[in-house]
Amino acid sequence: MKKRIVATLLTTVMAVMGIAGSSVCVFAETESTEETETTDETADAGETTGDAMYDGKVLLGQASWIGYAPLYLADKKGFFDDHGADVDVQFFESKTDSKSALAAGRIQGMSTTVDTHVMSAASGMDISIVLALDTSDGGDGLSALKDIPDIPSMKGHSVALDTSGGASYFWFQYLLQQEGMTLDDVQVVNMSSGDAGAAFVAGEVDAAVTWEPWLSKAKETDNGSVLIDSSETPGIIVDALAMDKDFAAEYPGTVKAIVEGWYDALAYMESDPDDAYKIMMEYTGDETPEDLQASMAEVKFYDKEGNASYYDGEIQDVAKMAADLWLDTGLIDAEPDLDSLIDGSFIGGTEE
Repeated sequence: MKKRIVATLLTTVMAVMGIAGSSVCVFAETESTEETETTDETADAGETTGDAMYDGKVLLGQASWIGYAPLYLADKKGFFDDHGADVDVQFFESKTDSKSALAAGRIQGMSTTVDTHVMSAASGMDISIVLALDTSDGGDGLSALKDIPDIPSMKGHSVALDTSGGASYFWFQYLLQQEGMTLDDVQVVNMSSGDAGAAFVAGEVDAAVTWEPWLSKAKETDNGSVLIDSSETPGIIVDALAMDKDFAAEYPGTVKAIVEGWYDALAYMESDPDDAYKIMMEYTGDETPEDLQASMAEVKFYDKEGNASYYDGEIQDVAKMAADLWLDTGLIDAEPDLDSLIDGSFIGGTEE
């Protein structure tokens, strides 16, 4: 998915040193056994109860994708602390590594695409999607030869595509389904999204599912174009924050604080963009704040209002679409419980 800048040094250091285990804290005792049983039953039902806070450090794992940069900003500006949560952002350029860390309890949350969270839940990970972060708004696209005017015309043509089950794979199959087509209608050449873009520019394939800067480079070729980009399919490629389900049920106040810290970061990007983008440069690796701001034009961030709208049916539809697709392609064996996976009880943030 999209232009991601690998934080190689940080990743290497983490691989050597490991990720610090989370601190242990004792949950405040309730006044009666009856109250404890009620709380446990409610938590099992997927509802938040009270505002219990975790008194240790919460670790959120994510890649250095620009869509996650506001979480880094919230960490560095102390927005999480303002709401009572001690949060650190940890780098994982590999989704496999971040999923393994979350499953092992070394981190408490993970940011990736909704379709990937569906796959994780299907594999047995007990997680809750608690916050929509961003949607690709032009950063992903399908480049094709100029004599391929639309998706139905791609039949029989070679298409470079990452088939590992990531966002590019999900998005392209979504596009095909809208036209009543499947992957069998095209000649898939499996490669990473960045390599796919390079292969198209080099004239090695007829089309490619890729991201910037390869979309712009495709337009610069003599016979290349961008057939469609993600700005035409809002809400399909969406990054979201998922938390360990037990953690979210036991410490709802902390999850609410994380959500509110995200909202504060988005507001700060509007009120003081010079400082905000300068800080986020440390995370993304851009050379100037202006470069980062230009890159972020390809992303639409979900604030409180945006989350309320997205959780009002759309995220459920996308998750169901992903589950059906992963089942059809054999990447999962059974559909996970989507009602349990998607938890919109935190998007209102902390109480005023």
